[in-house]
Amino acid sequence: MTAGIDEDVVLVEKRGRILVVTLNRPDAMNALNGAIAKGLYDAVAQLNSDPDLTVGILTGNGRSFCAGLDLKAFARGEDFGPLASFLKEGAEKPLICAVEGYAIAGGCEVALTCDLIVASKKASFGLREVKVGLFASGGGLMRLPHRVGFAKAMEMALCGDSISAQEADDAGMLNALVEPGAALEAALELAARIASNAPLAVAASKSIIRQSTQGVDEAVLWERQEPFITAVHSSNDAKEGPKAFAEKRDPVWTGS
Repeated sequence: MTAGIDEDVVLVEKRGRILVVTLNRPDAMNALNGAIAKGLYDAVAQLNSDPDLTVGILTGNGRSFCAGLDLKAFARGEDFGPLASFLKEGAEKPLICAVEGYAIAGGCEVALTCDLIVASKKASFGLREVKVGLFASGGGLMRLPHRVGFAKAMEMALCGDSISAQEADDAGMLNALVEPGAALEAALELAARIASNAPLAVAASKSIIRQSTQGVDEAVLWERQEPFITAVHSSNDAKEGPKAFAEKRDPVWTGS
């Protein structure tokens, strides 16, 4: 069943252990306004809190994923606080971005907040803020170098020019490059592969890898890993996995 969050500008749909979140302002190329900010934040909160969910997909309705900040909404003083929280915190569980068309400025930063990115061959990515007297302050400048390398990230940030999906793929930014119209389908296939695994183990693996890209010393990472070892290795799923393997059947995960 599909349900609207905050006037249907963000749609959510549970597909088994996968939550599909769709930005739904197609006439505005899914530009970010206050309603989308709240809807996106609420959808991620649902992903984080629902034990029956393992992974989320974020996509956009229409010809673009997201064309960035709605400057008219910004001028009206709409509340973008929830969006800022999402860009800073991301999701606790894996989040896949499925991109068709433009992912520019704030839209690119939303994509970079996700853990994996699938894009169609007609997609493009860019941090264009310098062209309007701003800079990408939603985490894009911090995350882009880890996705495309220092040189390409610096060029994109300083010139404000977009790159094609093929260029993004060549730089290592994408997990899959697909035909136009197939991004969501490919993201669902990737999500299904993730969702077949133990939820607690998946979330722990994501957290450690994310922290490793943030300049955290390896000795500190070892310390931060300890609580995950305690929680995951003593879980019911840790018992279910080996038992299912021995019995030659698919495991039944409970996330506990």
